[in-house]
Amino acid sequence: MTFPVVGMVGGGQLARMTHEAGIPLGIKFKLLSDTPQDSAAQVAGEVVIGDYRDLDTLRAFARGCDVITFDHEHVPTEHLRALEADGIPVRPGPDALVHAQDKGVMRAKLDEIGAPSPRHRIVADTADAVAFADEVGGFPIILKTVRGGYDGKGVWFVRTAEDARDPFLAGVPVLAEEKVDFVRELAANIVRSPHGQAVAYPVVESRQVDGVCDTVIAPAPDLDEELGGQAQELALRIAKELGVVGHLAVELFQTTDGRILVNELAMRPHNSGHWTMDGAITSQFANHVRAVLDLPLGDPRPRAPWTVMCNVLGGDYPDMYQGYLHCMARDPQLKIHMYGKDVKPGRKVGHVNTYGDDLDETLERARHAADYLRGTIVE
Repeated sequence: MTFPVVGMVGGGQLARMTHEAGIPLGIKFKLLSDTPQDSAAQVAGEVVIGDYRDLDTLRAFARGCDVITFDHEHVPTEHLRALEADGIPVRPGPDALVHAQDKGVMRAKLDEIGAPSPRHRIVADTADAVAFADEVGGFPIILKTVRGGYDGKGVWFVRTAEDARDPFLAGVPVLAEEKVDFVRELAANIVRSPHGQAVAYPVVESRQVDGVCDTVIAPAPDLDEELGGQAQELALRIAKELGVVGHLAVELFQTTDGRILVNELAMRPHNSGHWTMDGAITSQFANHVRAVLDLPLGDPRPRAPWTVMCNVLGGDYPDMYQGYLHCMARDPQLKIHMYGKDVKPGRKVGHVNTYGDDLDETLERARHAADYLRGTIVE
């Protein structure tokens, strides 16, 4: 029996965990990685070192692959069209992926399909950003480069006209958005297959620190059932309208007046879905593999009333392995997932998952483990 080969472009932790999810199914992975030290390159069986921005490299990599997918959204759209013209299935395809690559294109499409978003428009310069602020009731506003930003990079919280200068220095288009009055950030994660089957995970609360996801609680506490259903339906509709294949994360604002607004889209496994590795019947990674191969999707329901994911960020304590003894002894149900990365301050190097019947206890266990591994606490 011949099992398919999934070509994964990108060697980060998302590729590493997607590869892990394919192992029980006997799925073969071929990885295009920047360096042999990348997270997924350390564990994948077949690794090609090369530049995903080079079409010849991509074409050579794609030979022998049954499908191409990604752990980031940065592959040039025209290269993906060339692969499709060569007969290589690309999932998600370029027509979908461009909406995760370019925030201006994303906002235009969301407007077209009537998806709720913050007020926004492309601004040409500082004076135009000031004019936009006047249009939405004054500063503060948010400015974003339309391409390349993640984890708070390429995003500016702008309080004055002087603050609005920096985003234009790179010489790339800038998107202005109103500063939304929100009570918390949510995420709706769904997976969709080529023939249109789709599943939706429970809507989660995502807590940020300095623009980086710190904690995810599944399901989102005290979320009105109707509003949660609206978020899932919205994510499913966006996936269908954009033709997404694979995992889609729709990051949302829950506003003070009870609405949901789309913040960002990610067309790959996502930090807000890491809880599913231990907290759902079928993880986001397993369902992404199934989707890109057009296999029937797995059950997304949670295994426990509450699951909490906390990111483990690098700190001043580089030897995290020494913390395992304490964390595992303190909480035998704790699940630790490390990415094989060098420890640097503020860098995502792993995450922990806890689950249980009591939210406060489950949250405390996850927070303690993440802080102990980082060295923030030592007891």
